Amino acid sequence: ADAKRFFPMSFDPATLVYNAAGLIPAIAQDRTSGEVLMMAWMNADAVAKTLETGHVTYWSRSRQAFWVKGESSGHVQELVSLRVDCDR
Repeated sequence: ADAKRFFPMSFDPATLVYNAAGLIPAIAQDRTSGEVLMMAWMNADAVAKTLETGHVTYWSRSRQAFWVKGESSGHVQELVSLRVDCDR
């Protein structure tokens, strides 16, 4: 499916509030139960890639590279919705 059809860039990821390293915490939750599955970091480019592709993309601080969840493990995370805290 064309992810842009489902997740148009309706806001600029640069408007989010990032820490001094240029990162923002991202919480992944189960779409049905709401259970928190994990916390990882994103930079503005990772947020943009996630919205463009529909595949959740994080920023690996240890590798200093994008990390598409499930790329090696097979435990893929597809974006269902993206919600922003009001403190952005």
